[in-house]
Amino acid sequence: MAAAVSFLASAAPSLPLRFRLPTAASTLSLSIWGSPAPNGTSCSFRSIRSRRPTVRRNAAETYVPGSGKYVAPDYLVKKVTAKELEELVRGVRKVPLIVDFYATWCGPCVLMAQDIEMLAVEYEDNAMFVKVDTDDEYEFARDMQVRGLPTLYFFSPDQSKDAIRTEGLIPIEMMRNIIDNEL
Repeated sequence: MAAAVSFLASAAPSLPLRFRLPTAASTLSLSIWGSPAPNGTSCSFRSIRSRRPTVRRNAAETYVPGSGKYVAPDYLVKKVTAKELEELVRGVRKVPLIVDFYATWCGPCVLMAQDIEMLAVEYEDNAMFVKVDTDDEYEFARDMQVRGLPTLYFFSPDQSKDAIRTEGLIPIEMMRNIIDNEL
């Protein structure tokens, strides 16, 4: 079967490859889209669901393109409780605080989480990123007037400035602009 795979890949590198593998109960279909690598040892894949290509070193880490860093889940964007967030907002900070109100079932939240993780890598020492699950902290989210998801709050290190609130999926450039110019 490996010889058939390499023959098909070299004969038609731009066409999708499909295989049927027999299993005990039924057949399993496997579709491979992409083209072989220049050395012919593997195929390059691009996920249909992700907006940016990622490379996994292992299941726990994701490479953030352009940063040269591998990021473990929840390493830079920490999930916090309502009490922890209140302490962060009221406490003394030297960097802006960006709070992401999200839900695990929310599609736009998942898409924006990728951008927030990239910003967390980019602003690693110059901003603090946290997230709050609105399903776990429903009453707190209601008190913070979270009516649509995702909702971001940008808190300046200067306590006299008001927080900036955005609702819905926003582009990464807008988040950068708020962090760089408004806070």
